[in-house]
Amino acid sequence: MSVNDFLVEIGTEELPPKALKSLSKSFIDEIEKGLKSNNLAYTSIKPFAAPRRLAALIEGLATQQADSHIEKRGPALKAAYDSAGNPTKALEGFARGCNAPLDKLETIATDKGDWIVYRSVQAGQNAKSIVPGIISEALNQLPIPKRMRWGARKVEFVRPAHWILMLMGTEVVDAEILGIKASNVTRGHRFHCGKELTIHSPQDYQTTLAKEGFVIADFATRREKIRAGVSAIAGTVSGVAVIDEDLLDEVTALNEWPVPLLGKFEQRFLDVPSEALISSMKEHQKYFHVVDSEGNMLPNFITVANIESKDPAEVIAGNEKVIRPRLSDAAFFFETDKKSTLEQRIERLKPIVFQDKLGSIYDKTTRVAKVASKIASAIGGEAGLAERAATLSKSDLVSEMVLEFTDLQGIMGYHYAKAEGEATEVAKALYEQYLPRFAGDKLPETLTGCAVSIADKLDTLVGIFGINQPPTGTKDPFALRRAALGILKIIVERELPLDLEECIQWSIEAHQPLPAENLKNSVTDYMLERFRSWYEDAGIPVDVYLSVHARRPTRPVDFNNRINAVNNFAKRPEAQSLAAANKRVSNILSKQSVVDDTTPVKANLFTEKEESTLNDVLVSLQASLEPVFAKGDYQQALTLLSSLKAPVDEFFDKVMVMAEDVDIRNNRLALLAQLRQLFLQIADISLLQSNV
Repeated sequence: MSVNDFLVEIGTEELPPKALKSLSKSFIDEIEKGLKSNNLAYTSIKPFAAPRRLAALIEGLATQQADSHIEKRGPALKAAYDSAGNPTKALEGFARGCNAPLDKLETIATDKGDWIVYRSVQAGQNAKSIVPGIISEALNQLPIPKRMRWGARKVEFVRPAHWILMLMGTEVVDAEILGIKASNVTRGHRFHCGKELTIHSPQDYQTTLAKEGFVIADFATRREKIRAGVSAIAGTVSGVAVIDEDLLDEVTALNEWPVPLLGKFEQRFLDVPSEALISSMKEHQKYFHVVDSEGNMLPNFITVANIESKDPAEVIAGNEKVIRPRLSDAAFFFETDKKSTLEQRIERLKPIVFQDKLGSIYDKTTRVAKVASKIASAIGGEAGLAERAATLSKSDLVSEMVLEFTDLQGIMGYHYAKAEGEATEVAKALYEQYLPRFAGDKLPETLTGCAVSIADKLDTLVGIFGINQPPTGTKDPFALRRAALGILKIIVERELPLDLEECIQWSIEAHQPLPAENLKNSVTDYMLERFRSWYEDAGIPVDVYLSVHARRPTRPVDFNNRINAVNNFAKRPEAQSLAAANKRVSNILSKQSVVDDTTPVKANLFTEKEESTLNDVLVSLQASLEPVFAKGDYQQALTLLSSLKAPVDEFFDKVMVMAEDVDIRNNRLALLAQLRQLFLQIADISLLQSNV
């Protein structure tokens, strides 16, 4: 079958920069999906994405679908002909449905008898007739929250479309996309290329645009060119460019022909906290900032122009003129904010509603302060510092700087607290209260920061659950899932000796009476359930999580230690047998109510050596395990319990548990209950059955 290269380009007004990367990926994914569903083979597909274009190059595309073999089954042979051998109405109806004469029908033998079938070959369609539909459907499926109309057209897209390029080899595909007739003509850079460009073949696309059109069509190539240029130009002032990956993506999406330029600002602005300067440059101007070898900010910035100017100094001067008032605003806000202390701002939190039924931000800080002091005491921190930090934790929300740059909350609190002479740990905690902000983010370093962060997140969890508004489905307006995971991460990774139920109870007591019933258990269960996704992401089988969760340990560090121990145990050769034995014991005991793990085992009722042997091993293990359990060394405990494999296997091979003699039967059940209880002090390993 012959193949050819295919090129499609959708030319538009400037596409939304933050969405360009995802639009391009979705475009390619949908095209691939369409090619596969239409049985069109291809060798590779390459995306192109720039401010004014989405494109795809499909190499080695089959010029025609493969022929498809069709087989339709009709009536059974015995129902196809009557006793005289004449076709029945069922057979005639099947033939009409297949649009085939009777002599073209065949008979096949199956294990259920003989059947009438119709076989045919459907010739594959020409790819040029199929691909336009694939492209149109791909565009329809793009993740566009709000589509635009333009002019008098009824078609809609993310931005007005101006040209469509579609080539199969050297031939233009006869099609209309987004109301525009396809051609082999594209457009280059708005300012550097004042003419239309003809693309003679798909493989000429990148080269023609770059050489004649001043457009680097490939997103990844353009991105790395910007990275290299920004890094190189920073070196001219003995600096290092700080390249935020998200900002790099956005700048790449804003430029077709990127030219990095170095600007400067007055040294006096460096008296303002660097985070405020960076926020102003990054969010508003899309500038990269520059630091020295020690990480100190330099009075320079790097902008990426979408034009190769004959007088770059003029472009730089224009950017310096734009950034100066921005930085002046930041400096003004900083100086204005320093005229009031964080403590003086506390009263201004009273009118700000946190949640209608849970009071104001002021009320929240009061609650958090009470709980943070208790948590700090429990983890070896200073209760007074935690209470102070929590009391001041939200004061920067009403500062001029944070009102202008909302992403600086916590950061400015740290700087203001430091300037006001607050304890270093208090100042750090004002920033650390928001950590971790996302998966993989750093955790609070100070114990005070840990206490405030946990207390703040707990306050939200308990409050929202307390007013009966827990997350439902995908709706989680107060980010409770993230808050719960954040608490667990801090406790586990900082190895803090905290019990969730105790902390939740402290938070409940700090609130006004809440209407929800069984609140402590509801919040505890919700938080323990968050461990599931955590461990799934870490590649730990869900049955390992379920085996530990079944015991409901409420100390996160303890929960995590059990998970690691059980996960390692599940890989041992003894695990399968012991998990199966525990499952069997669990099933037996669940049907009996006359014994439990406290029922004493009586040696004088043993009639088989295997039950005596198992009892001796259990007695010995109980003595050995007591100090191991006391230390919480579950790894060692399961190693010791692995020695039970042989005596347990022999017990079940030779001993009839449900003996006719009631006393002997109950004695054996008591022995099994003690066996099961040893494992249950760690996890319910019977749930590992499907995993080992």
